[in-house]
Amino acid sequence: MGRYIIRRLLYMFVVVIVVSVITFGLMHSVPGGPFTREKNLPAETVRVLEERYHLDDPLPKQYFDYVYSVLIPHITTVPPSNSLQDDFMLNVKVGSFWIRWMNFGPSYKSRSRTVNDIFRDNLPISGQLGVFSLTIAILIGMPLGILAALKQNTPYDYFGMGIAIFGVSVPVIVLGPIFVWIFGVELKWLPPTGWGAKPPYFLGFLPTKLGWDFFKYAIMPSVALGLGSSAIIARLTRASLLQTVREDYIRTARAKGLQERVIIARHALKNSLIPVVTILGPLFAALVTGTFVTELIFGIPGMGKYFVTSITNRDYPVIMGTILLYAVFLVIANLLVDITYAFLDPRIRYD
Repeated sequence: MGRYIIRRLLYMFVVVIVVSVITFGLMHSVPGGPFTREKNLPAETVRVLEERYHLDDPLPKQYFDYVYSVLIPHITTVPPSNSLQDDFMLNVKVGSFWIRWMNFGPSYKSRSRTVNDIFRDNLPISGQLGVFSLTIAILIGMPLGILAALKQNTPYDYFGMGIAIFGVSVPVIVLGPIFVWIFGVELKWLPPTGWGAKPPYFLGFLPTKLGWDFFKYAIMPSVALGLGSSAIIARLTRASLLQTVREDYIRTARAKGLQERVIIARHALKNSLIPVVTILGPLFAALVTGTFVTELIFGIPGMGKYFVTSITNRDYPVIMGTILLYAVFLVIANLLVDITYAFLDPRIRYD
């Protein structure tokens, strides 16, 4: 297992390189640039800005300079400074040396902030929203799917699948404003916009205080975002469990006289979760990275807004940084999924 994990981590480095090449090429193939406006700037101003951000260099040099600043750790005796060009995500002092890693560069739109500043301020909020949304999706989807499978073609089955169809059919762009209007404006039970967690965060992104001051802001966006995912999980859980309970080893367990709840909990459910776990990997990466519509409706200062606006503004460092982070999250999530396979099914081994 250890060698498999190391091999997958090496593959992750290759994936990040490939994603960075494709993203970099697509960005620079689009007409216009980061300083293109409806009212054209003076040519001298554009020249100075491009020289400042090294956009006048050849494209291969721009790419390799970016990869060097982001992926290659820097070892130096010079302590960190407040320069926008010198902002690294990781700064560790070892003896008289500093190990510095992941400099995503300055933002072209927010001149006084770097991409790392944006990540520090906004990525934890998107991460919190994603984690709580995925938790709600699992807590709603899996019990509904299990109940629907065990009570197939009964009112319980119809009720569970009805909720699943509702979750798939009604997107967050519809459900979010309804929640805001009912619970935020009319009933005034919950604040309609905002986010309750404040830095510093536990493990870099989790809120340190999980009181009502946090949950009153998190309930509506988390439920609105997680309901659609819960519908997918419920339908997949139901289909997988129905297939598993018809397997020969389940019939053998029943023939031996095992109780039905033992058969379901110990044998059927564990094996039926493999397809569900498969979808949780990319689902987790997508929710944690940030969802623009949900953050816009509920006024949440997450990464979704910055990612979308960075594309329209041609803010190359923000685009590259966000996509690379999404790629890393996706690869790590898939790695965790593969490791979970071995736990759920002892027949799966990684040599």
